[in-house]
Amino acid sequence: MDHFNIAHELRTPLTNLATQTQVGLGLARTLEEYRELLYSNLEEQERLTKMVNDMLWLAQSENGLLKPNWELLDLRQEVEATFEFFEALAEDKKITLAVGGDRVNVMADRSMLRRVISNLLSNALRYTPENETINVTVEGVGNQAQITIENPGQGIPEDHLPKLFDRFYRVDPSRQRQSEGAGLGLAIVKSIIEAHDGNVEVSSEMGTTRFVISLPTHDKNAG
Repeated sequence: MDHFNIAHELRTPLTNLATQTQVGLGLARTLEEYRELLYSNLEEQERLTKMVNDMLWLAQSENGLLKPNWELLDLRQEVEATFEFFEALAEDKKITLAVGGDRVNVMADRSMLRRVISNLLSNALRYTPENETINVTVEGVGNQAQITIENPGQGIPEDHLPKLFDRFYRVDPSRQRQSEGAGLGLAIVKSIIEAHDGNVEVSSEMGTTRFVISLPTHDKNAG
């Protein structure tokens, strides 16, 4: 993992914490002002915690320390269950979540699989305009199960597409916000899917960004 990138990503929230605390201690403040300072610091601490947890997860994955807990799962059912966690956010953003397609079985780790779907849905919600729809389709294609997540919005330039799954990569670093994390979400998606002997691809054209996940299917009649 790129140590320079790690240091850079950690430096920003740590600098924010130190600066905010120094400013807060510089003058006497009201109780409400101290409360606001603590909330602001908590946001930075939560960002740091998530970043460190994600980096630890990737390091463990890279070194073969994470072992999937294999279960027979209905892929569409897992998508529908993950939707429930995003319904309120989607409603607030005036975005519709839609799922369609087949009932396809896969052998997978439920928590890892839901993390993949959550990361991609979170990404889609971030860039989908109001009053639009994010479409998720599950289908069996030969001996593969595919999840396609499509969202309308500003496209991703073609030259950025091969780098999207790189750690810490952002299409537009100048637009980084705390809510956007450290650019590790898609790297985690790729590592999980590869641990399941699958692959993930991305395309962006005609105002639609599309992520396609492919996983080996599991025949109901097989052992």
